[in-house]
Amino acid sequence: MTFPSPDVAIPPTVAACAGGRTVTPVWRNELGGTTFRIGNDEYLKWQPIRAPGGAQPHTDADLRTEAEKLRWARSHGASVPAVVGFGSTADAEWLRTAAIRASSAVDPRWAAEPVTAARSIGLGLRLLHELTPVADCPFSWSADERLARATSRDLPAPPPIDRLVVCHGDACAPNTLLSDDGGFAGHVDLGALGVGDRWADIAVATMSLAWNYPTVHEEALLDAYGVDPDPERTAFYRALWNAT
Repeated sequence: MTFPSPDVAIPPTVAACAGGRTVTPVWRNELGGTTFRIGNDEYLKWQPIRAPGGAQPHTDADLRTEAEKLRWARSHGASVPAVVGFGSTADAEWLRTAAIRASSAVDPRWAAEPVTAARSIGLGLRLLHELTPVADCPFSWSADERLARATSRDLPAPPPIDRLVVCHGDACAPNTLLSDDGGFAGHVDLGALGVGDRWADIAVATMSLAWNYPTVHEEALLDAYGVDPDPERTAFYRALWNAT
């Protein structure tokens, strides 16, 4: 994921949804989708739909499913954006959500305070895993299902499950929001949310620190989550992440 150019073209459907409000591109993903801030109170994630014969996007990029997962998670106490609406055309789909008054953990302010960011990421994951009920979750993010669609067939069998939780599914640093005082404020981008081993999230969260901060602070994240390092599960779930 990258920060888009401020002069990126605004799709007509995005402009229509904005209804005259200011449209600011804030984030771009590897599938060509862009997230826009609409005024000061809404975000809109716009995603092109695969053209016939084109590369198949990752199934977690389905914004209709993400809307369902956001509604479910929010109804079960998770700190995630409220869904404003979903729409689609023949060539694109979009998801509108209410803004959370917070900033991404990779905002320049928090990039300059990596320990604060790492601790809030760890705390946010712990809260998500503790609050959302596994028994009520209709979505799966199991290692076995992910292995079935992995690009590599050289991955080992999954290690024994440590603890089943409702995983975020994309626990990279940018998807945690921090309040002005550096505390955890919320999660975004929950298209892959589902039940899995908690290390599927923790391994990716710690791995992403190296991509976003000048120094790595895995210990701060693990300490805030309240778990000791687990090299075996960390290695497996990072490899599975890279293969899916």
